[in-house]
Amino acid sequence: MQIIDARGLACPAPVIETKKVVEKGAEHLQVIVDNDAARQNVSRFLESRGYEAASREEQGIFEISGSRVGEPSREDAPIVCDVEAPAPKEKKILVMITADRMGRGDDTLGAGLMGSFIKTLKEMGPELWRIVFVNSGVKLAIEGAAALPDLEELVQNRVSILVCGTCLNHFNLLEKKAVGETTNMLDIVTSLQLADRVINI
Repeated sequence: MQIIDARGLACPAPVIETKKVVEKGAEHLQVIVDNDAARQNVSRFLESRGYEAASREEQGIFEISGSRVGEPSREDAPIVCDVEAPAPKEKKILVMITADRMGRGDDTLGAGLMGSFIKTLKEMGPELWRIVFVNSGVKLAIEGAAALPDLEELVQNRVSILVCGTCLNHFNLLEKKAVGETTNMLDIVTSLQLADRVINI
């Protein structure tokens, strides 16, 4: 069994190091990380590559064991190489939300504007492909957030939502995430490559 010690590495390094070993054809491997966001990202990556992933925690250290059980799956879109390129003539718009309010000046006004913006996103129709939340934008995707019902409606309409795991950890909100996939910078960069158009907010 190959062992990858990814403790102390910031996202997306644990996933990248795991990817290197997987691409060498390892049948069994173990990845050691020191935060739950990395555990989720590595486990999701392994499962998308045809591995059975199991993890255990001891004093804040996570050990993820992976054993190959099948062929890679294309169902987990956020994982690099498992996201199919946009179909011909089908525009894919990615919206990058980097704050929990829109613009500068009055914070109350900014929060209201952001809420209206998210509520109106559905008017983009099927061209809206993915929403990525980073920095304080992740606060819009947690339990009790005013935008949560609108985001859940978008998910039901097949809009993909990615929420930065490093950002959630920074704000101590990982356990409060209520919608979307916990993600890493590798997934985000891949999404930017695949999108036909990126809107930064």
